[in-house]
Amino acid sequence: MALLEVSHVSIQFGGLRALSDFNFSLDQNELAGLIGPNGAGKTTAFNIVTGMNCPTAGTITLGGKNIAGESPVAVNHAGIARTFQNIRLFQNLTVLDNVATGFHRSAEHGFLGTLLHSPKFLRQEASFGDQAMELLGTFGLAEQARALAGDLPYGHQRRLEIARALATRPKILMLDEPAAGMNPQEKLQLMELISLVREKFRVGIWLIEHDMNLVMSICQRLTVLDHGETVAVGTPRQIQDDPRVIEAYLGKAEV
Repeated sequence: MALLEVSHVSIQFGGLRALSDFNFSLDQNELAGLIGPNGAGKTTAFNIVTGMNCPTAGTITLGGKNIAGESPVAVNHAGIARTFQNIRLFQNLTVLDNVATGFHRSAEHGFLGTLLHSPKFLRQEASFGDQAMELLGTFGLAEQARALAGDLPYGHQRRLEIARALATRPKILMLDEPAAGMNPQEKLQLMELISLVREKFRVGIWLIEHDMNLVMSICQRLTVLDHGETVAVGTPRQIQDDPRVIEAYLGKAEV
């Protein structure tokens, strides 16, 4: 059994079936992509897995535990973290504090300890700060630790969002269009960063991306959606040569 198993998942909004009989699996340290034209159901699939939408049918298991229909907080506690198409940082907090908030998911000092600033609270706060700085170093953001997140250049904000997601110590990291809005140099750096994250943190990575050079370069396996249905599954080379994919996606979208 794979670490993440999505089996025969469907969802319907009114009379519209946004995702139909969707199947997907991801192992630890695997890097897979989800592609397709706008409106294909990609973000809907992410929303279902992360608890933002409840599937009409099907099952979702993480490490053998059913998480279908769980809240986003419960899904995150189970071991799945994600980023979004639109950056969702705490713009008025520092870069360091943004990452430190991710580590607070594993805090053990409780409400009373927080209120009274107990010794345990103070030790954990110091530890979270140290861990956050180490993570920022990995992402090349240590020098900006005291800057406000909203003052960072766009590409650095994208990096920070991934760092904050990793601070929750996920087993699966889901990236929704991480290269959106980036220039070619930033995209190249992002590819290197995603590969580094996979190797260093041993997490399974599942990403949605429209930049075909990026997904073809770093993903081991691709799933292609069109109008809520799976068109093809395979290696980047297999997908690139699949006539159904060319018709449904590659032939229509700008790449």
